[in-house]
Amino acid sequence: MTNLKQIEPQEVFKWFYEINQIPRCSYDEKRVSDFLVDFAKERKLEVYQDELNNIIIKKGGTKGYENANPVIIQGHMDMVCVKGQDSDHDFTKDPIEMIVEGDFLRANDTTLGADDGIAVAYGLAILDSNDLKHPPLELLVTTNEESGMDGAHGLKNDHLSGKTLLNIDSEEEGILLVSCAGGASNITRFELEKEEQDEDGLEISISGLKGGHSGMEIVKQRANAIKLLGRILDNCRRSYDITLAKITGGTKHNAIPNSASACVLTQDRKDLKKLIEEFSKELKEEYRAEDEGLTIEISEVKIKKSYTKELSDNLMDYIIMSPDGVQYMSKDIEGLVQTSLNNAIIEEKEDAIEIITSVRSASSSSLQEVLNVLEIIARKSGGAIKETGRYPAWQYDENSKIRDKALEVYKNLFQKEAEVSAIHAGLECGLLKQILPDTDMLSFGPNIYDVHTQKEHISISSVERVWEFLVELLESLN
Repeated sequence: MTNLKQIEPQEVFKWFYEINQIPRCSYDEKRVSDFLVDFAKERKLEVYQDELNNIIIKKGGTKGYENANPVIIQGHMDMVCVKGQDSDHDFTKDPIEMIVEGDFLRANDTTLGADDGIAVAYGLAILDSNDLKHPPLELLVTTNEESGMDGAHGLKNDHLSGKTLLNIDSEEEGILLVSCAGGASNITRFELEKEEQDEDGLEISISGLKGGHSGMEIVKQRANAIKLLGRILDNCRRSYDITLAKITGGTKHNAIPNSASACVLTQDRKDLKKLIEEFSKELKEEYRAEDEGLTIEISEVKIKKSYTKELSDNLMDYIIMSPDGVQYMSKDIEGLVQTSLNNAIIEEKEDAIEIITSVRSASSSSLQEVLNVLEIIARKSGGAIKETGRYPAWQYDENSKIRDKALEVYKNLFQKEAEVSAIHAGLECGLLKQILPDTDMLSFGPNIYDVHTQKEHISISSVERVWEFLVELLESLN
């Protein structure tokens, strides 16, 4: 178990290690789903696996808790798969290589998968125990949370009876989440039109940005590589005639893109290169506080095909006009983002250029406003849009009993108050509330940092404290 044998709680990290041996990127969850089925069958626990590979494992209440109301422990099995530019990790077959550094557990230049493998590990540890006190349990582990919440979208409540749900998909210890944003993804398509060329051109590459979770970190105003690239290209075309030959950026719809590149055709390569170098200095100065690692490189390339001039201009128009980042702050909760969007991915398909934008908001009307703006910009730029993956917000319940019980348990256990808050990110609670309207829900978790990046790491001591809290909370629900 590498050096994970030396850290506590062993019963949790044992199962975190096991699931991190199984590749589990979004859309590639069958192997880990089957692993959970086998886990349940080996312990003679009731288990259900649906057509989306969602898993429900049931365990009866311990002595004295047999007739208590069932509790759902919930998380998702998939992870965001991001690696460093120099990493040769293959997410389709390689296990996650984990490294202990003091109080932190990280991976070797890849995402760690603590989001949300730690929830699965907590759940398995409880199901595997023989000495913990708890009500009847229903461990619900969903699929494809990171790329559209497809598992939760397609889930049925046939095998769920819990009236309390503990979602362990939050990343700040001591903060109890009781509400979350809704959202949708917007796909803008530009028909691909190319022309034959045989010319020298320039490739502009942006790298070294921090990126991060497009909900949790959007308030930090980190640089977006696609938007930076758009600014560079727009600055270039104001002085020189340029045509795009290639453009790409971002990898995940819910991650702020930390790299992007474009190939351009021009008759003024030398002068254009000098212009880009000068503008790059300005951009590095602009983002020196939050993205000090920003790197902009220019190299010469041979161009065999380019986009048409019209397509090139349309793409640059759309990128430069598309809003990005925080749009509105909450008027109810200080410091909380209400509405934001992230220009997440631009990529060339077989017949089109697609730009994927992730939009989040706690307000349905504000969400629709941003989607309408994107539709207008796309139409004016010659593109066509399609909305996908809409998910609802999770509304605050002022009469939540599990919230009050959790506050009581936390204070008794740690002699300090937990914070009740909301989050500008999508949690599955919004979708689960639609099929479990009478279920009281709460979200919490240990400290996880730099999620959705290759620098993701988790606090070992925080995992232990949240484990203690979870065990005490379950024991109190009798």
